[in-house]
Amino acid sequence: MPDFEKLKDPGVLEEVGTAILIAHGVPEDDARLVSHSLVMADLWGHQSHGIMRLSWYARRLKAGVTKSVTNITSVMDGGALAILDGHDGVGQVIANRAMRDALSRAKVHGVGVVAVRNSNHFGTAQYFTRMAAAEGCVALMTTNSSPSMAPWGGRKMAVGNNPWSISAPAGRHSPMVLDISNTIVARGKIHVAKQRNEPLPAGWALNSSGEPTIDPVEALSGLILPMAEHKGYAISTMIDVLSGVLTGSNFSTGVTGPHGAKERSGCGHLVIALDVERFMPLQEFGARMEQLVATLKATPVAPGYAEVFYPGEIEVVNESKNRQDGLMIPRTTLTELMKLASDVGINDLPVGPRQLN
Repeated sequence: MPDFEKLKDPGVLEEVGTAILIAHGVPEDDARLVSHSLVMADLWGHQSHGIMRLSWYARRLKAGVTKSVTNITSVMDGGALAILDGHDGVGQVIANRAMRDALSRAKVHGVGVVAVRNSNHFGTAQYFTRMAAAEGCVALMTTNSSPSMAPWGGRKMAVGNNPWSISAPAGRHSPMVLDISNTIVARGKIHVAKQRNEPLPAGWALNSSGEPTIDPVEALSGLILPMAEHKGYAISTMIDVLSGVLTGSNFSTGVTGPHGAKERSGCGHLVIALDVERFMPLQEFGARMEQLVATLKATPVAPGYAEVFYPGEIEVVNESKNRQDGLMIPRTTLTELMKLASDVGINDLPVGPRQLN
């Protein structure tokens, strides 16, 4: 059985994460943003992008391949369109600036497009696209990543899983949100399986010899398969066009992921924000979205399912449950956090075995 602890107050994770990042030279406001984004991923049920990633970020900060103080400069400002250079700063800080910038431009021009070069891993994309929905906008956000799949028909990694997210306000409901990568599963979930000492489901990965494997260690040195076979490969490649080639950042094998600590990331992002009010009154759009949600949820339930969820709904359900019942965190993640804290001289932690019941 997986070795977990129940954390009654997830806020302590944010405090610990923030303190660790500050100790690595990250300004306090930036540290809080990063830590909050990771804990929100845990609360939403996406532990592959949660606080477990803090140790990866810390190694990159310590090595200097991620700059602790983020210096974002403008490459081009063209009204509705802008290009930003993150200069290898903290990914969440850069992504937050890009989304806020795109939203400001959308309110003026109806659309805001912000391209980002020279960034880093920013966690889960929906953390940022949900900001747009809260501002009455529909947003698309793309990013490229280090290679994790082979081109369709190949056997050597050259294509990232290249996540993308779309969010839209949904009237009286929580936002409708898509947040996916283009491999059959996010690479982070392979790391979670390794951490939990659990086998992978069949069909997720190949080993270095190109043979199917359910061993997460073999999978991490092999290939993760694309979703929908050749379609996932093609979508991921086009996301690389938007995020890397078009933005002037690195692409394909030129991108390094957050699990590596020797090379700069070189990843890029693209944000497109659309102001709903330029299409129709926001209230009318909300009513139309409510009608869409009602149609989806009125679908007869298939065997083995209790309910039909619209995209993005289950994260809100998970967050509510985890805040009420407590957040289950692998002990190995907590051990890593305590070691990270100890390594930078933080010994009086608000989290530990006696606080986790």
